[in-house]
Amino acid sequence: MGLRERKKEKTRAAILDAALDLFLEQGYESTTVEQIAGAVEISPRTFFRYFTSKDHLVLWFHDHGEAIMLDALAERPHDEPPFASLMSGLRAVLADLEESTPEDVERFLKLRRLFERYPHLVGLSAARSAETQRRLAAEIAARRGTDPDEDQFAHLIVAFALSAMRVGMECPRNTTSMAEIKERMAQTLEMTERCLRPGWDQQP
Repeated sequence: MGLRERKKEKTRAAILDAALDLFLEQGYESTTVEQIAGAVEISPRTFFRYFTSKDHLVLWFHDHGEAIMLDALAERPHDEPPFASLMSGLRAVLADLEESTPEDVERFLKLRRLFERYPHLVGLSAARSAETQRRLAAEIAARRGTDPDEDQFAHLIVAFALSAMRVGMECPRNTTSMAEIKERMAQTLEMTERCLRPGWDQQP
């Protein structure tokens, strides 16, 4: 990563940190983009170079996880069973969590607290997850040589995979330990693979 990219990532992280602190201290609805920008000593215009809105900011983990999964999926053999490819993508997300810095962990846990405090953000998260499901389903359909708008089975395969990740992330819901979250996610992925008959995802 070059100097310019490192500077951009540093600014992005600073915006995230300032926003999460303000959301938790004074409330999500009460916090403005101008306040977030002021806390980082940047202009609102600069803020919008990194995030399109406050809502986009709180969904940063979805953006990051989706990018990891799509990159991992692109590296898998096209003749590999689609669910196995998706599970490799989920394990790439888990590996990214394993490499988290203390700052990354703090951001993640603050975000969990934010979603618990403001249930309407859960709806935004669900809508963002649906976007990820559509993009992954399009990739799986392409491997199957089908139209993603018509291939319900491709969407079902992806839905099973993302459900495994969601259960791993959310159970137990009130944990404040990243180590426990990672352990439960790994256990859930293994459990999912044990529960499904090999070859089920290659049916028409």
